[in-house]
Amino acid sequence: MSNRLAREQSPYLLQHKDNPVDWYPWGPEAFARAKTERKPIFLSIGYSTCHWCHVMEHESFENDRVAEALNRDFVAIKVDREERPDVDDIYMTAVQTMTGTGGWPLSLFLTPDGKPFYGGTYFPPEDRWGRPGFLSMLSAVARAWQSRPEELETSAAEMLSHLEKSAGGLPGGQSLDPAILERAARALAQEFDPAQGGFGGAPKFPPAMRLELLIRWGRRTADPSAREMAEMTLQKMAEGGLYDQIGGGFHRYSVDAKWLVPHFEKMLYDNAMLARVYLLAGRAYGRGDFTRIARETLDYLLAEMTPDGGGFFAAQDADSDREEGTFYVWDPEAIRRAAGDKAAPIVCARFGVTEQGNFERGQTVLSVVRGVSELAAQYGRGEAEITAILEASRRQMYAVRMRRVHPGTDDKLLTDWTSLAISAFALGARLCREPRYEQAARDAAERILRNCRRGGELLHRERNGQADIPGFSPDYAFLAEALLDLYEATFEARYLREAVVLQEGLEQRFSDPGGGYYLSGQAHDGLILRPKELYDGATPSTNSVAASNLLRLASFTGEGRYRERAERLFGACSGYLSRVPLALPRLLCAVDAATSPQREIVIAGELGHPDFERLREAVFDSPSPNRVLVHADAEESLGNLVPLVARRGSKDGIARAYVCRDSTCGLPLSDPSELRAALDA
Repeated sequence: MSNRLAREQSPYLLQHKDNPVDWYPWGPEAFARAKTERKPIFLSIGYSTCHWCHVMEHESFENDRVAEALNRDFVAIKVDREERPDVDDIYMTAVQTMTGTGGWPLSLFLTPDGKPFYGGTYFPPEDRWGRPGFLSMLSAVARAWQSRPEELETSAAEMLSHLEKSAGGLPGGQSLDPAILERAARALAQEFDPAQGGFGGAPKFPPAMRLELLIRWGRRTADPSAREMAEMTLQKMAEGGLYDQIGGGFHRYSVDAKWLVPHFEKMLYDNAMLARVYLLAGRAYGRGDFTRIARETLDYLLAEMTPDGGGFFAAQDADSDREEGTFYVWDPEAIRRAAGDKAAPIVCARFGVTEQGNFERGQTVLSVVRGVSELAAQYGRGEAEITAILEASRRQMYAVRMRRVHPGTDDKLLTDWTSLAISAFALGARLCREPRYEQAARDAAERILRNCRRGGELLHRERNGQADIPGFSPDYAFLAEALLDLYEATFEARYLREAVVLQEGLEQRFSDPGGGYYLSGQAHDGLILRPKELYDGATPSTNSVAASNLLRLASFTGEGRYRERAERLFGACSGYLSRVPLALPRLLCAVDAATSPQREIVIAGELGHPDFERLREAVFDSPSPNRVLVHADAEESLGNLVPLVARRGSKDGIARAYVCRDSTCGLPLSDPSELRAALDA
């Protein structure tokens, strides 16, 4: 029989609905039972595409002996960390404090009122690999709770006190110091891997936010090392197995230092942020190959991660039929069957496919090991012919792969992650001159604005037509940023107005009088404290994105209150910026914006007219990052929101651009080359 999780919407919780464990979802029912029966809580946090979450489920949560122990001695709660990032944040911090490390599955033991006293990540069912077995641990915790509950309660109270201090006020108060950017650049150079790109050793995660910071720093200072670090990292990632050479898009991380063998899950947020940074790098460095990787990544999201009606699914699993990576790997015979006898040697040489393989059971994770020119010389063919063979083989291999057992897709739509993708598609629409990308960004934004609002409240998750879970601060901040990006890509005034509303909602629901923004709101239940994101993690923190949004809104509207809020936010975060700048790369991007000349660009004329579009292309083609862009002929629909457009609409049908600083505009420009020169000055 199914347990209580059968009534949930989360794909992760539904994966556990047939476990013999008497799971509860997070909520008052579970805590009420724990308090009534004076039982400790076992809290398990994970997500649907997590490989080790699957392993622990199969080994332990499907095991009748484990279920019997859990059901007898504990109240078991299962949480999808993607649906409840606030719960995950609190208890991940607790486990990191207890053990010095973290990850998923996250496994904790709590008092009946939710205070943690012991925890870890994955536990094998029996003692092995130096880890305690889950069954023996359950027995030990149950005995300890029965024999010395006061000791565990005291330990839990001490842990809560520590967590409260960690989530307290930000240690700020310092003025904004642009020198922090140079210190961060030096720190990045010290961590940089000059052989393989990236920062540090294995495992290696794709550092999208750090790369964007390097692009900005190189633009700001002409420091050649910034470009070298960014270009090498982007190229190595794109050539490695981290990148899906057949289907496009990036896996979660590389288990080695060479970007070769990935952990195969694909996350929406990674692909959104990486598509964006490849677009920015392609523009900044004139690298068409980087723009191609961005295109292929966006095309992957459209092909495999976009539901009917718009939006983007959350993730794809690492596993196919309970085995990791089998969907993605190849051997020479499989390539011969897919690409044909003549093309197979070239494809194998291109991607390093051998009989021995570089993965399990003689299989190969594809990576680019030979360039087109090298292949042309080796096989006595022209480069154009080699390129055509590789492209045709790639299509054939993709078709063959689509007939394999697919990894599972987590088909929930998350407002914050979808918003990151909207920003990437909005930028891609303009830089790639691709209407499909604009439509995808519009469809996703409209779906959120239509389905994920209840009254004045934004909702966090939609699945099967049902939107639920009160929004968290990243939902508000990321969607506001996405709508600002979408406004600049489309000039539809409604998106700019909605961004202003979302910023006010963020202030009202999440602002901490002591500085910064809380992660959760008052509507989020059962929390032992109110968490606050302090660092940029797998996704940027609310504080980092909000700082950028406030600066942009100040430029759009001319209202000083936005700039004042941004400066208070920088001041509140100044302690962390000073001590651990590399933990806040996205906030450092906002610092760059705040300490650089800001340009407001106004274009007048008819949307779609060739002269107008050439001016708009000139703006987007400029690598200058610190600017906002508005359409003067939308004066009526923008009302008093953007004073810059007043009296600058086109009266004679001629397209013109105005480059402004601090709301003071230069003479109108009609020549795109003159506009580019003004932007690059």
